Order: sequence, then C-alpha cells, then structure tokens
Amino acid sequence: MMDNVAELLILTLVIITALAFDFTNGFHDTGNAMATSIATGALKPRTAVALSAVLNLVGAFLSVAVAATVAKGIVNLDGVSGDALLTIVFAGLVGGILWNVFTWLLGLPSSSSHALFGGLIGAALIALGTSGVVWGGVVAKILLPALLAPVVAGLVAAVGTWVVHRIVRGVPEKAQERGFRWGQVGSASLVSLAHGTNDAQKTMGVIFLALVAHGTVTADDHIPFWVIAACAVAIALGTYLGGWRVIRTLGKGLVEISSPQGMAAETSSAAIILTSSSLGLPLSTTHVATGSILGSGVGRPGAEVRWGVAGRMGVAWLITLPASGLVGAACWFLAHAVGGATGILVVFALLVAGCFAMWRRSRKEPVNPDNVNDEWDGGQPSLGDAVDEAMAVVTSIEAPARPDARPEAASPAVPAAV
Repeated sequence: MMDNVAELLILTLVIITALAFDFTNGFHDTGNAMATSIATGALKPRTAVALSAVLNLVGAFLSVAVAATVAKGIVNLDGVSGDALLTIVFAGLVGGILWNVFTWLLGLPSSSSHALFGGLIGAALIALGTSGVVWGGVVAKILLPALLAPVVAGLVAAVGTWVVHRIVRGVPEKAQERGFRWGQVGSASLVSLAHGTNDAQKTMGVIFLALVAHGTVTADDHIPFWVIAACAVAIALGTYLGGWRVIRTLGKGLVEISSPQGMAAETSSAAIILTSSSLGLPLSTTHVATGSILGSGVGRPGAEVRWGVAGRMGVAWLITLPASGLVGAACWFLAHAVGGATGILVVFALLVAGCFAMWRRSRKEPVNPDNVNDEWDGGQPSLGDAVDEAMAVVTSIEAPARPDARPEAASPAVPAAV
C-alpha cells in the first residue's frame, strides 16, 4: 500500500490531469456549437467562443446525471483497490488527452467522450481483465448512442432544413440570411448550454472515481460541489481558447452552410444533447453536431456535401475508442512497471512532452480567428497523413533538442485548412 504522502500526490496528479482533459474537451468541442455561426458570419469568431464559454460554464451546473453514469457505469469498482483504481483513472485520462490533442492537430472533430471512455476501458482491461469493464453500460450508454445519435441528428436537421427552405422560398436570400443569423445566435447558445450539461459531467465523474479510489468519498455519495465548479471552469476556459482547427473543418469543410441551415443544424443538436443529458446518457456532442451539419446539407436543395471529408471523419470516429484504449493500456503498463508515484510522474511527464510537441507542430500552419473562415481548399489529412504526423510528433518528443534534424520532407505540414 502506498504511504499517505505518495497517495495524496497521485490523487492530486489525477485531478490535475482530469481538469486538463476537461480543458481539451472545451477547445476540441467549441466547433460543435459555434462552427456554423462563425462560418455564416452570424457571430464574430472571438465573440462566438466567449459566448460559448460562458454558457458551457452555466450548463455544467445544471445536471449531474451524466457524471453519475461515468462514475458508476463504465469501470467495475467491485473488489478494486484504491491504488489500482487511481492508476486506471490516470492512464485513461492520458489516453483521452493525447487523442484529443492529436485529432485537434489534424483538425478532425472526433469524440472527446469516446477518447475518454476508450482510455478508461483500455486501462481497465489490462489492469483487471474483462471483468474490470461494465460491458452492459458500454453497449447501452456508449456504443448504441454513438451509432444512433448522428443518424437521428442528421434526419432531424435534414427535415428541419427542408421545412425552413419551403417556408421562406419566396423570400430574397439576403433577407433570409439577415433574419436567420439572429436565430443562429439563439440556437448556437442553446447548443453551448447543452454541451456544458453533457460534457463537463464526464470529467466530474472521473474525478469522483478518483476520490472513491482514495477513500475521500464512497460510491454512493453525491459529487462534491468543488468538483462541479472546477470542471465547469476548466471546460469554459478551454472553450474560450477556441479549437480553431476543428471549427474550420466543421464550418467550412463539410458543407457550404447558410444561416437557415445553421439554425436548423444547431437546433436539432441542442434538442438531442439536452434530451440525452436528462436521461444520463454520455452522448458524443461531436457526433450529434456533425450529423446535424451533414443533415442540413442534405435537406437544402442544391447544397454541396463533401462526403469525402465526412468519410475521413467517420474513420477517425471508428478508431477513437481502440486508439485511445491502446494509449490508456500502454500508460497503465508503464506506470505499473515503474511503480508507485514515480510511475505516475513518468507518464505525466510524457503527457506534457507529447502535448507540447503537438502544439509546437501546430504553429507551422496556424489556424486562428483571422483565417478560420478562409475558403475551403479541399485540404484534409488522410489516414496516411495522420500516421506520418504521429510519427513526426513521436520523433520530436524523443529528440526535442535537435529540431534541425527533422528535414521538411520527412513529414508533411498540417494543411492550412485544418
């Protein structure tokens, strides 16, 4: 058994890492609410992310149903010692963060929720075997919503867009744009509020798991208020940072979107996310938002839908759970092999190094509020590009002191479009 000081150190690192995940969730998912409003000009980019941050903060206080699902419905707590559970939670968080930052680097709107769950499942499997995962909860509360959410969101948005265009077909296009931009502000705000009620809760659940492992609370206790407040602030700060690379892909890469489409997409997203939050389902807001945007393109006569971009995003969705699971399993193995607080510190150092390396590479082709609405040039990384990018990042972690040792031809720059 770890001594008290070491155990407290590990608990502190787990909580810090959980809040870091919440922060990445914020900037990775900003586009779910605000990409279409930014693309149509309904909101200026910086105004959009500031508004979204405030509403995410408020939404995080409205419900804890999803947090309870994460805390009690994914990892089997029966017979797991506090030391083992802390390491599992930590390794799962590292897997989720690294996948979030990597897909942000590529401008791919993958699911932060699935990155977190994949990391936790991978760490639990290698640590405890198949009995360490609540498989019924995984199927009912992760896999089925993942399959149904984008389809339902797309159908609702397609019907909504078609109805809207039928109603206003005699109205001049410029007048439509002016009127629906105000509607977009309201619908985008509702998505941001809904995002706070769903995604911030996931980190609350993870921190609650860590507190249970440490013995600070029991599995039947309520989530402490300080956990709710800390997670609300973390996701709001991440949202305010703005995940411009992902915002660009959602706003310009899938569909050339108009204000009526944007309002229909956002309204359908908000309705589905709020419904799932009330039922305690940890839904992927990325899947919902993407399905809604695609549906709005299908529902608008003559709209261009870039199915190639959508297909590459679909591949990223499919590999999110296994990829983050492998990282979570590897992190647990390394932390366990080194042992104790030292093992946790080693993995934490690798996490910091990996995130820094990916941030540094993103500076080669920055996407920011000034160029997020530039015309889409077709640039979108393929799976091969993603592998090349991952290898380049690993190389930069192994040899940070020799940036000149990486010739430009060895790894293609991330396209400006992401």
